[in-house]
Amino acid sequence: MKLWEKGIETDRLIEQFTVGKDRELDLLLARYDVIGSLAHVTMLRSIGLLNEDELRSLRKELLGIYQSVEQGTFSISEGVEDVHSQVELLLTLKLGDTGKKIHTARSRNDQVLLDIKLFIREEIQQTVMLAENFSRILLSQSEKYKQVLIPGFTHLQVAMPSSFGLWFAAYAECLAEDLQVMLAAYRVADLNPLGSGAGYGSSFPIDRQMTTDLLGFENMHYNVVNAQMSRGRTERITSFALSSLAATISKMAGDVCLFVSQNFGLLQLPDEFTTGSSIMPHKKNPDIFELLRAKCNKIQALPGEIEHILLNLPSGYFRDLQIIKESFLPVFSEMKTCLTMAAYAIEKIIPVENTLEDSRYRYIFSVEEVNRLVMEGIPFRQAYQVVAAQIADRSYSSDHGVKHTHEGSIGNLCNDKIARKVKKMVEHFHFERKDNAIEKLLGSGI
Repeated sequence: MKLWEKGIETDRLIEQFTVGKDRELDLLLARYDVIGSLAHVTMLRSIGLLNEDELRSLRKELLGIYQSVEQGTFSISEGVEDVHSQVELLLTLKLGDTGKKIHTARSRNDQVLLDIKLFIREEIQQTVMLAENFSRILLSQSEKYKQVLIPGFTHLQVAMPSSFGLWFAAYAECLAEDLQVMLAAYRVADLNPLGSGAGYGSSFPIDRQMTTDLLGFENMHYNVVNAQMSRGRTERITSFALSSLAATISKMAGDVCLFVSQNFGLLQLPDEFTTGSSIMPHKKNPDIFELLRAKCNKIQALPGEIEHILLNLPSGYFRDLQIIKESFLPVFSEMKTCLTMAAYAIEKIIPVENTLEDSRYRYIFSVEEVNRLVMEGIPFRQAYQVVAAQIADRSYSSDHGVKHTHEGSIGNLCNDKIARKVKKMVEHFHFERKDNAIEKLLGSGI
């Protein structure tokens, strides 16, 4: 079944090529297609294009289809082009001409765009919740190991004292900033495109504000051409937000891969979190963090891929946009898996204590010595030269105390403030608006 059929049979190879992976990927959009259709038929009834009996029948069957999606029994039949066609086919088989009315004042263009936006909103919410949980674990580890000093590095050279309190909390605050980027993407996705049709509106007196409210959108794309142009752009912006989050996990994973190596020896993984070598019996490899790094680096490539697909496309719909779905829709599952595994592994990781007692770190407190001389009244540049000379003639010595008290330092981590920053960012999404609207739409209150 094709919604655009005109009695001409499509060449089989052409059909296979043009449909591509749509039937497979559209299963990810099925529940959102039903939710969008529930809002659409409710609006059609309000403007007199459906009567009360037709609305009641359509709602009943749509809710039945939704239930089959939730139970995992929904499928797209052989020969049916996409999820939109499958839903309409099921309604038509049950309700006859009433089922055929569901496409009134709607195009597959605004239908799939709506499905994608509903999908993005839900997936961002799940991703944000996982990121928030990960930040809590990082801050818990920060508090637990805040007294454990470790070397800080610049240029991979020993630099100044750091701590695992600083290291864990740094990534927690990174997540807060990633959520800021994610919030911007959510705002772009939280705009209703339904009613824009093929990108040029409809001559039916549709009520777009009504569907905006029914679906819990913050607002709508007012201009119908802009609504259509948001296809691809929304995915690109969202993928950029995901890439920011992926970059944080990738950098953290890279740190862990260094820190667990024998040359650094700052962290230990539980034996059951490591893999071995087929010929070297001593090996304990941090494969989980290497794979996290690789998977997150792959996610960071997605914005560029989408950008290249969109390159030089004029306004209006083009089939090129279909290809974006193949990489974009599955990326959330990958991102959520990475967040889940990163949190699971970081919670079990074991910092090594007393590492700064190793002779390779004998000069790591040199800045502390410079600062001590400054506090005694010696100008900083002169104090710097004094300590540099001591290092050069091997007369340097210092105690290993660190007296950092300013905000965000070893002695004043501000973890409570980072936790509040994360919490505040999550609250800015206002997921409850979406959740309440969808719950009402799926309930009996309409």
